[in-house]
Amino acid sequence: MTEHSLGIVGWREWGTFPEIGNERVKIKVDTGAKTSCLHAFKIKPFQKNKQKWVRVWLHPEQDSDREVVCEFPVFDRRAVSDSGGHVTNRYVIQTPIIIGDQQFDIELTLTNRDNMKFRMLLGRRALEGRFLVNSAESYLAGE
Repeated sequence: MTEHSLGIVGWREWGTFPEIGNERVKIKVDTGAKTSCLHAFKIKPFQKNKQKWVRVWLHPEQDSDREVVCEFPVFDRRAVSDSGGHVTNRYVIQTPIIIGDQQFDIELTLTNRDNMKFRMLLGRRALEGRFLVNSAESYLAGE
């Protein structure tokens, strides 16, 4: 894909998750993060058909206690450094996301972001080959 055929996103965008009830989540685009992450205030691992799964409790909206509970097969488990340099071992899921007119599968680490302003960070792996970032703008992919 050439530079001119990439979509352009601002420093914050909206993303929709088709497999999580079409929930819309406000995203902070974070070129400093390799992997994307999603807020999960509770994560419960379990076995299903001899495979590792996680049941995940989400607050998809900022400043709301509305809960969404969903289940995913565990895609991976990774050591992730947060912005403060603290390393945690996080579950990784894979699920489709829609940003603007693009739908693609995204890898998301799960972590509690209750004290953060955004429910999701969109990292470099998800941006690569899809989007350029205009850091002076917001919601270029649409409301």
